[in-house]
Amino acid sequence: MTITLPSAKTKPSLDLSGKTILVYGPPKIGKSTFASKFPDALFLECEPGLNQLEVFKVPTYSWTDFLAACKLVAAGDHRFKTIVIDTVDNAFKYCSDAICAKHGIEYEGDLEHGKGWAFVKNEWHRVLTRLASLSTGLVLISHAVDKQIKTRTEEYTKTQPSLPDRARNVVLGLVDMILYCDTAVGKDDKGNLITRRIIRTKPHPAYEAGDRTGRLPEALGLDFDEFQKAFARGVGAPAAPSDINGKATQ
Repeated sequence: MTITLPSAKTKPSLDLSGKTILVYGPPKIGKSTFASKFPDALFLECEPGLNQLEVFKVPTYSWTDFLAACKLVAAGDHRFKTIVIDTVDNAFKYCSDAICAKHGIEYEGDLEHGKGWAFVKNEWHRVLTRLASLSTGLVLISHAVDKQIKTRTEEYTKTQPSLPDRARNVVLGLVDMILYCDTAVGKDDKGNLITRRIIRTKPHPAYEAGDRTGRLPEALGLDFDEFQKAFARGVGAPAAPSDINGKATQ
């Protein structure tokens, strides 16, 4: 391939199918259901839990199987526009297990001078970067965990994806959006209290979230159609009432 210097600036993409997105939250809140609504989604199933969804899936319960599935995806001879890793936590565990088995160790820290950690991180980074560079969209699903954060002046609890730090840092560096699936108490049309499932998209001391595109509101319902419309509309346009006070997502 011949490398040339650009003659024009790139323009921000308004196509969700090209984004890399991390979706995380507590169990049974609807993360997989949400991800299944992305265009022509293919699930790399790294843990059981998709039996109640009608989806295309490839069971990937080892790093060897995961790499084989990634190779087929990268070849491009398929109909899929979005790749979903469910869950990315287990995918990383398979990566770590494979590297440890390759070097005859039980734990990454068993190799001297931090070599085990480096081998795992390099393999993890190599494969995820390759997936994120494809023309397909990439959705990574993770669980949520509360972590105690200590600074010189305070200590507080922050909800984060449950990936180990060495895996999480690679993921956070790749993604365009970090979507935290949460619940919020609101009122319906009759004034009754209801609990809604929502997506939080902006950084906050209490949880990890972010939107590199800058197009999403701070919070919206955990519903793909609502999410897609909000992204297409952008935060500069008036928000639909359902984005803030809508009924609970079923």
